Amino acid sequence: MAASETRTRVLVAIPGVILALGAIYLGGWFLAALLALCAALTARETYRMAARKGPRPLEVPGMAGAALVVLAMGITPTAGLSSPVPAWTLLLLTVVVAAAAIWARGVEGEPLLSVAVTVFGAGYAALLGFGLFLRHLPGVRDPLHASAILLAPVLLTWVSDTFAYFGGRALGRHKLIPKVSPGKTVEGALSAVVGTLLAGAAYSLFMERFNTYVPTVAEGAFFGLLVSVAAQAGDLAESLWKRDVGVKDSGTLLPGHGGALDRFDSLLFTLPLGYAFFTLFVGQW
Repeated sequence: MAASETRTRVLVAIPGVILALGAIYLGGWFLAALLALCAALTARETYRMAARKGPRPLEVPGMAGAALVVLAMGITPTAGLSSPVPAWTLLLLTVVVAAAAIWARGVEGEPLLSVAVTVFGAGYAALLGFGLFLRHLPGVRDPLHASAILLAPVLLTWVSDTFAYFGGRALGRHKLIPKVSPGKTVEGALSAVVGTLLAGAAYSLFMERFNTYVPTVAEGAFFGLLVSVAAQAGDLAESLWKRDVGVKDSGTLLPGHGGALDRFDSLLFTLPLGYAFFTLFVGQW
């Protein structure tokens, strides 16, 4: 990577990281608003990639729907999946988009594909809203504790990406799935798994300063393994779509980083995984 490109990536990343950390610490509607914006932008890029293959998603309703589902998750975030509001919001979006397609697409505009891609894109992007559920787990009132829980899958996703990149560059000999992502290697993938497993174990030791939702070292290591597998699956899923439509990046929103979907592809898998891990596997004990 050229020095100028690295500098651009860093300069773009710094304010984004500061904004994200501030929203995570504050939680509530601050975090909901940021995640809703990210979901809308992610949906937009999904629609624009899909449009290159023929389907014409209803972009504006879909973007609004993605944001509204996330905001619906922010109404009672401590309820998590027990809250029916996000699901009802997505169902309402389906009905609205199906009705809008009657006039906006008609028979000639491939209405079935248009509605299907619109609803899928909104629901997929809205998976970012699981960050709200993680930040507001029941019984967690300390903002530092809540932030540490949400940052667990976020930081481990970053660790996985980092180990995959440097492990692949140093050791990579065998292509992982060359037809989907030619640059990824088996060695890079294994480096990511091992590195994230160790990082998960270390993060569990950091979590011992809190009273609840504290994984053991073994649980932390297992979580790291799961995060790495999920993160790589999310990255490969997006690579598959980009290969299908013939683009290098999902968008140009972030200089040096690509688009929103390029940045959040792994988190769309690891945030729901983190919620499942802390609520079902670790719990409050």
